Amino acid sequence: MEKRNIIVIGASTGGFEAIKQLVAALPADLDAAIFIVWHMSPDMRGILPQVLNQQNTMLATNALDNEPISTNHIYVAAPDKHLMLEKGLVRTTRGPKENRFRPAVDPLFRSAAASYGSRVIGIVLSGALDDGTAGLWTIKSRGGIAIVQEPTEAAVPSMPESALAAVDVDYCVSIAEMAPLLVKLTAEMVTEANEVAMDEQQKTSREVRFAAQGRTFEQRQPAFGQLTPYTCPDCHGVLSAITDGDIIRYRCHTGHAHSADSLLATITEEIEDTLWSAIRGVEESIFLLNDLGDHYAEKNQPKLAAMYFKKAQEAAVRADMVRQTVFNHEQLTTASISKQVADEEVA
Repeated sequence: MEKRNIIVIGASTGGFEAIKQLVAALPADLDAAIFIVWHMSPDMRGILPQVLNQQNTMLATNALDNEPISTNHIYVAAPDKHLMLEKGLVRTTRGPKENRFRPAVDPLFRSAAASYGSRVIGIVLSGALDDGTAGLWTIKSRGGIAIVQEPTEAAVPSMPESALAAVDVDYCVSIAEMAPLLVKLTAEMVTEANEVAMDEQQKTSREVRFAAQGRTFEQRQPAFGQLTPYTCPDCHGVLSAITDGDIIRYRCHTGHAHSADSLLATITEEIEDTLWSAIRGVEESIFLLNDLGDHYAEKNQPKLAAMYFKKAQEAAVRADMVRQTVFNHEQLTTASISKQVADEEVA
């Protein structure tokens, strides 16, 4: 039997302070290895370890590829690198983005579950959308412990709320309660990991290889899951739908992955971009039509000039219609839709 001493933490917006508070409350001699993914810009300096070391608890460093895993140590994902685990080793990769992020939470959670099974404790903290939900489901399915920050305490509750809605979470607690809970859980011995169906093992293994920069294209079966009519926002490859329990998510054969929430948010965001491009194109046609109208007027061809001016006016009407569509366009997420449903029920 072994200790439950692999702790993986995922956070996004609002998670910086939550991580600081949690680490500050942990004992300096905690017999566990902690791995943290906090969403950040790829050109941002990896300052989180420096900040965590000011808490005077466990040593925190930016994770390095292929370094051995040690307990009583905090490993933080570096900017623009996925953080993943192999048995006994830390991996950092530039594999395909997941949920529009690198580092993303799901690759860490998924790889930890695949390598350490029931020894893993997965924690979802404050953040927008739902990165970490699918990975937390994988941890739970392999006998690990699932913990989320109390959503009412989180600066941005979407990530904890998503995990609570989709995963049979073991603990939903405040940051103040989380540190003593981790001390208790990491002192426990664990039994063997849950038995996992072969197809589920193969799916997880292939997804881990995606994030680890492995070549996973298969000539006879390039996709896995159910093919959909949707295209990947990152590379425009066809997306396949993958299910984890009640969770549905999407992945293309090159490796980019999207939760339903991140895909919806990306698609609706791209709609606005496309509409602005349409307005730009129509307005350019208006400029050109008017210029040509002036040209033919100067050439003493009034009927032809008038037709160009007429077409410019018609195009201006169409531009106004598209512009109004942009102003009425709604940026959607599953959280915003759920809120509208709740608001209607209250009304």
